[in-house]
Amino acid sequence: MGKGVKAAVIGGVFAVMVGGAGYGAYNIVSALDGDGGGTSGVAAEKKSGPPDQDEVKETTAAFFAAWEKGQAAQAASYTNNDAAAEQLLTAFGDDAHITDVRITPGAAKGTTVPYTVKAKVSYGGKSKPLSYGSELKVVRGLTTGRALVDWQPSVVHPELRRDDTLVTETSSTPPIEAVGRDGSELTKEKYPSLGPILDALRDKYGKEAGGTPGIELVVRHAGGSAPDTPLLTLAKGKPGKLTTTISPSAQAAAEQAVKRFAQSSVVAVKPSTGEVLAVANHRTDGFNAAFQGEAAPGSTMKIITAAMLIDNGVTSMNGPAPCPDTAVWQGQTFKNLTGMEPNENATLANSFMRSCNTAFIKLIDEKPLTDASLTQEAEQHFGLGQDNWKTGIGSFDGSVPAVSGPDRAAGAIGQGQVQMSPLNMASVTATAITGAFRQPYLVSPELDGRPLARAEGLKASTAAQLKQMMRLNATQGTAQQAMAGLGGDIGAKTGSAEVDGNAKSNSWFTGFRNDVAAAAMTEQGGHGGDAAGPIVAAVLRTGG
Repeated sequence: MGKGVKAAVIGGVFAVMVGGAGYGAYNIVSALDGDGGGTSGVAAEKKSGPPDQDEVKETTAAFFAAWEKGQAAQAASYTNNDAAAEQLLTAFGDDAHITDVRITPGAAKGTTVPYTVKAKVSYGGKSKPLSYGSELKVVRGLTTGRALVDWQPSVVHPELRRDDTLVTETSSTPPIEAVGRDGSELTKEKYPSLGPILDALRDKYGKEAGGTPGIELVVRHAGGSAPDTPLLTLAKGKPGKLTTTISPSAQAAAEQAVKRFAQSSVVAVKPSTGEVLAVANHRTDGFNAAFQGEAAPGSTMKIITAAMLIDNGVTSMNGPAPCPDTAVWQGQTFKNLTGMEPNENATLANSFMRSCNTAFIKLIDEKPLTDASLTQEAEQHFGLGQDNWKTGIGSFDGSVPAVSGPDRAAGAIGQGQVQMSPLNMASVTATAITGAFRQPYLVSPELDGRPLARAEGLKASTAAQLKQMMRLNATQGTAQQAMAGLGGDIGAKTGSAEVDGNAKSNSWFTGFRNDVAAAAMTEQGGHGGDAAGPIVAAVLRTGG
């Protein structure tokens, strides 16, 4: 038994056994197995309510003791999901080759117990110490009334998620030394939110970069859904050098900016080339939502809708786009943001600047527009929705399906079935201000010869109008506050997207400053300028 657990066990359970082994042993089994009863054999009443302090101590002590001894089935029996727990705890020893486990519990906070795990990882003649902290919660079993460890993979290691496991072996891919556009090294220690992205780059380019593999303890994600996450290196491989398009100054700003708001993501690109300058996420799930998120983009979508209206001759920047209080499309009523004054004489530039929903809804049934017009604009001119982007790692290419009914109107203002990521919207802005679609990329296609996606781009006149409307939005419209203080040629578009079941809308914002375009999204962040706007502005301020 490990020293860390021994003290807790002596103080919590085994001290009873010293005075009378039979009585003490019976009560331990009774407490943990839920059989209840006294020496008479009469079953005790099933307990209810949260476990008390003694139950928390007894359950965690027994669980830790079995885990330390490598008794996976026994440890799992003290959880509320013994099958899943036994599988992962077995892998802890058999696949991850972790031994000499010592667990030291901290002071319980109610039914939550923090603890430190110290152990040794041995494989291929190499050994290294392993140390980390985690926590568990003790709950009442629904059917037995027993106090049980509430099973989560993070009980074994905080980096584990559902269906993940731990493995120690010779790495499937060599390590990489990723460097930014200035040649400086990019590490997850310096840029924490790059961690999953660096893992993905290693998975894709480790062999091409010319390194040799080492021996590592890794988190193997369920079904290959993500690259392995290294936890401990037993034997270093030789890293291959991989040059990325990341700008260290923009990345540093992005890292700091997303920390201000939970569940936030941001991407910055260089419009003249398509190079990704920064990508950062501040999320509890480690998901690269900046590249792979799929969410309604709200009124940032009006950039594409405005392009559709201009390209199809429906109106122009200085042409009519009346902004009434409400607009009805096939039985569904659409409204503007609370407090927006109607303007029946508004131009497209004015309705875009104020982000008037009804103006865009009122125009989508004008000839020659059809159910497929917005889809065609997105695909042909902005390069979206064709599943052919090859950025260097996994990414979502946007989705603007051809739909009829209320969803056609909703799609025009970035709701309904339209889905985007911050990467997509940063690219939309880049296309809007240059007129050319340049597929964003994180690693040069010259490294592996992969073809980049292509699209027609925009007419010069359309791009000029979009850029001017975005300038007006940044200097006089809904983006004015967020973009205040930024010099140079600037433009932006705000967005907020309602999500069923959420109290607040998702905050979206996309903007440009000179040759940098960026987009951000904050889940339940409110209006576009409230959360996503300051994130984008902080990145643009660096100038790339």
